[in-house]
Amino acid sequence: MSLFTSTQEKRFWLLALLVATTILSTLFIGQPLRRLLSSQDLQAVIFLGGMLTLALAVVLQGWQSKPHVLEIIIWLSLIAVCGMFFLRLGLPERSHLIEYSALSIFILNALQERSKQRQLLVSPYLATFLLAFPLGLFDEILQGLIPNRVFDPNDILFNALAIGMTIGVISLLRWVKHKLRTEA
Repeated sequence: MSLFTSTQEKRFWLLALLVATTILSTLFIGQPLRRLLSSQDLQAVIFLGGMLTLALAVVLQGWQSKPHVLEIIIWLSLIAVCGMFFLRLGLPERSHLIEYSALSIFILNALQERSKQRQLLVSPYLATFLLAFPLGLFDEILQGLIPNRVFDPNDILFNALAIGMTIGVISLLRWVKHKLRTEA
């Protein structure tokens, strides 16, 4: 029996593993990399690139056919709300939102692919949170054990918030798309 239900599921799990590995590797290379890229302007450009890439990924995740006008309005509203939320956070918290949002997208896609084969006992959205959140917790616990790193319970909250926001936005957009299709 194969571990994966499809090639697509396998691809999403490998991408989730790549993101998780990248997140954990920053525990060790994050500080030297930050010193190397010490320019605030360069950090802002890198962050903006990450945010735009993440926004595009979330939009493409829920927008898989010609959108209804209401969908476009909801998308623009969500982008504005999330954008304002990101602007209120400091750079470290913003990076958590990018990292754990990307992780959530890949896990959710893998679990939804698995659920197509009826091999998932719980909602893919709940399962995504239950799989992604422990990694954020583990990430933060490790930071408490590594010299020059700090355990911060707020970061656990930011990780959970990123996961929840990503799942929530994708879920809402898919629900709206389904409602609009059934009304048409």
